[in-house]
Amino acid sequence: MFINAELYRAFYLVAKEGSISKAAEKLYITQPAVSRSIQQLEEKLGCALFFRTPKGVKLTKEGELLFPYIEQAFNFITFGEKTLTQVKELEKGEIIIAAGDTICKQFLPPHLKTFKQAYPGIRIHVTNENTPSTIRLLKKGQIDIGFVHSPIVSDPSATEALSVYEVFEIQDCFVVGEKYRELAEQPRSLEELAQYPLILLEKGSSSRIYIEKFFGQHNLSLKPEFELSDFELLIRFARIDFGVACVIKNFITEELAGGSLFEIKPLTTIPPRHVSVAHLKTIPLRTAAKAFLSFLLKNNHLEVR
Repeated sequence: MFINAELYRAFYLVAKEGSISKAAEKLYITQPAVSRSIQQLEEKLGCALFFRTPKGVKLTKEGELLFPYIEQAFNFITFGEKTLTQVKELEKGEIIIAAGDTICKQFLPPHLKTFKQAYPGIRIHVTNENTPSTIRLLKKGQIDIGFVHSPIVSDPSATEALSVYEVFEIQDCFVVGEKYRELAEQPRSLEELAQYPLILLEKGSSSRIYIEKFFGQHNLSLKPEFELSDFELLIRFARIDFGVACVIKNFITEELAGGSLFEIKPLTTIPPRHVSVAHLKTIPLRTAAKAFLSFLLKNNHLEVR
């Protein structure tokens, strides 16, 4: 049995106010209209819900049985409306973010801190994932936004499913420790670099795919001696002279300035790429996620699509 919710609204307000006239004022309708609504509801339910008294109306026994359920329903509706208002005004909300190790360590923390200070009621969840995993989570709708390396070489079709915004440019480079320092004294060919012990990220990572593709375009294959899962490990293994590490120059400025690492300049320039933020095109961003994305991109003069 489906009963118009407006009939229950009239019942709820008449019961709460104990007066048809006061309920009519709350509903912005006439007293006869309220009386008709109560009569229709009683007819549909097959029982009387109110009886008149000199001071107004009171619930019958049947009406007293019904009232707690209707009151709870309208309390839930009020709470839901209030929650939506809080979400819209960024007093509440949730963001789920995926990002790789380096972004989590080098880029995200200060931005998250500033955003959280501005919107303390927003819950932020961060999961540590590489670019291919982040893209899979985005496509499944399991995260709101993800940080990826672009161009997206691990999944070219991803650009059709995702909106991708370039946040900042990054430059891949080769570095060594003291033992191989002479390699940094003059530019080296890609063929020569490929002959030394190489320290690369593990297979499947976007950085590994990118650098292998770059060497492949020059008919060279890479056979690393060390395949590591973490950017910090690449730096550490290079510093203790295990070989030539491929890292992101943006994140080793202190090591280069301090002389613990030395950059090898290849004769063939490695094209720069970008750290980008992405979201799924087919699902509208939640209010909090859209606000965070706008916050990230404000200095790039880009608009959230």
